[in-house]
Amino acid sequence: MADPAQSSPQYAISAENLVRRFGEFTAVNDISFRVEKGEIFGFLGPNGSGKTTIIKMLTGLLPLTEGNAWVEGLDVRKDAEGVRERIGYMSQKFSLYDDLTVLENLRFYGRIYGLSAERMKRRIDEIVQLNGLAPYLNRLAAQLSGGWKQRLALGCAMLHEPKLLFLDEPTAGIDPVARRQLWDLLFELSGQGITFFVTTHYMDEAERCSHVAYIYYGKLIADGTPAELKLLPDVQPAGTDRIEIVTPQVTRALRLARHIPGIRSATIFGESIHALVEEHFNLADLRAQLQKDGITVTDIHPLTASLEDVFVELTYKHQALLEASRA
Repeated sequence: MADPAQSSPQYAISAENLVRRFGEFTAVNDISFRVEKGEIFGFLGPNGSGKTTIIKMLTGLLPLTEGNAWVEGLDVRKDAEGVRERIGYMSQKFSLYDDLTVLENLRFYGRIYGLSAERMKRRIDEIVQLNGLAPYLNRLAAQLSGGWKQRLALGCAMLHEPKLLFLDEPTAGIDPVARRQLWDLLFELSGQGITFFVTTHYMDEAERCSHVAYIYYGKLIADGTPAELKLLPDVQPAGTDRIEIVTPQVTRALRLARHIPGIRSATIFGESIHALVEEHFNLADLRAQLQKDGITVTDIHPLTASLEDVFVELTYKHQALLEASRA
């Protein structure tokens, strides 16, 4: 019998101790998390870490080797078909028919979902207005830009009015303006009560999520709001501070900084260096030392950890643990 807490109506997804093996290889290793209804849940991790595998497990496309999962109140093990009727899924690759127009794609998916003619017309009209597709209705999907293809793919996934949408890297390969426009649309839909489970590699998108989980080669190593993750001891150990070093010579400055006593770690972020330093580290001395070595220092100032800092630190730690276990 399901634990009432696990299958509580407040959760769009409740995953408990998920395991997925392919022969001797364990792709998903004892993962548990919950997604509340109406939130945008960001699921992050390096390529090959198991993100898509977990989506396929939660949508009933891959059987669970071990563990349990409830999606929209349904047990995935017992009612995978019912789960798929209640969700929308937008895969990594464009799931459209290039030789059909925008309108024909929408009608095709409407028939797949078994919508009546009246309901299909109503939903297509609503989605065309919401997603801004009206100017492109008679254009072949193959002729759309990446951003408009994603809007159309999202519209197709929403036709049957699901309350939960799985989006697997929805903004991969589209330009920054299209990315922002698509996220504005997600926020609008989230405000209407739709839950989103989103995988992404973009840290600015992760910052926009209400909740974030980070998977590293099959293991869940972080789970919380962006603000909570930035306060993790692994990210901001006691007795340390974070600083940003702004310099046009970041590569050379990084090599030097990593050998300066008091700097625990340092990584390039665009045109600056983010460094974890010991508490009360003397910034004036650091500037003088770098300048002595021929580095032009534009600015050095204290820094609050970003989500990118979080995932860099967590990745370094668990990469070292993984390598140690294999030694």
